[in-house]
Amino acid sequence: MNNFFSKKIILVILLLLAIGIGSFIFFTLRVHDAPDLSVDLVEQKVFETKHEVIGSSVEGRNIDAYTYGNGETHIAFVGGIHGGYEWNSVLLAYKFMDYNPDVLPKNITVTVIPSANPDGVYKVVGKEGRFTFADVPDDGLASAGRFNANDVDLNRNFDCKWKPESTWKGNIVSAGSTAFSEPEAKALQGFVSKNKPKAVIFWHSQSNAVYASECEKGILPETIDIMNTYSFASGYQPVKSFDAYEITGDAEGWLASINIPAITVELKTHEDIEWSKNLAGIKALFEYYKNAK
Repeated sequence: MNNFFSKKIILVILLLLAIGIGSFIFFTLRVHDAPDLSVDLVEQKVFETKHEVIGSSVEGRNIDAYTYGNGETHIAFVGGIHGGYEWNSVLLAYKFMDYNPDVLPKNITVTVIPSANPDGVYKVVGKEGRFTFADVPDDGLASAGRFNANDVDLNRNFDCKWKPESTWKGNIVSAGSTAFSEPEAKALQGFVSKNKPKAVIFWHSQSNAVYASECEKGILPETIDIMNTYSFASGYQPVKSFDAYEITGDAEGWLASINIPAITVELKTHEDIEWSKNLAGIKALFEYYKNAK
């Protein structure tokens, strides 16, 4: 009898061992053969920020660029080209930098140039570098903060239909002595020449719209795509062509002339960064370029 039960115990043990070994081999092969989905789900980790001074203003203030990720598709975001007149576009750029998700699509690099006209910001805010809403005075909409220290409208100083004088809301403004005569415009030119971004997004205020860019050759097809992408996600109205008054020498038009898609995102007011709307637009652009061929 004891011998009988011993044999049964041995058989049970052998059966359990066989099941265990079989299960181990099965799941090992399943894991080995399964596709690695982590690349698509986690994407690239962003552990550090690359900071670079790409130039300086007329009064010697740094023009900073902050780069995240290392993908082959480089997208740039620029705030504050109209300085203190559009200070909320600078704060929007800072907010984006602080948000800085620790993952990006694996094929994307992002650069943020938060303040392209630091002298104009200083004229209104009275503070160098980073500032907050609390630093902006009640008269923070002073139009004088729109220009650089040479009293040049920087978004009229680029090489697209450039003229020595241009217009802003029907007023005559200086566009500099030549295209790229101003150090701030040269800084952006140098950054573009060095990095050759796939697309550039400029934050302005206050027209509540997303504008395409164009020069003599018209609007690039990809510009229409990214305008509509940002517009649909954010809720800003898409506008193919600005026709309220003549604009010459704008940075977005210059980029179009060298075959780089660029859009102008105009916030609704001068006082708010409209973060949720712009974050939605940014994420939509990431998805667009993540899936672009």
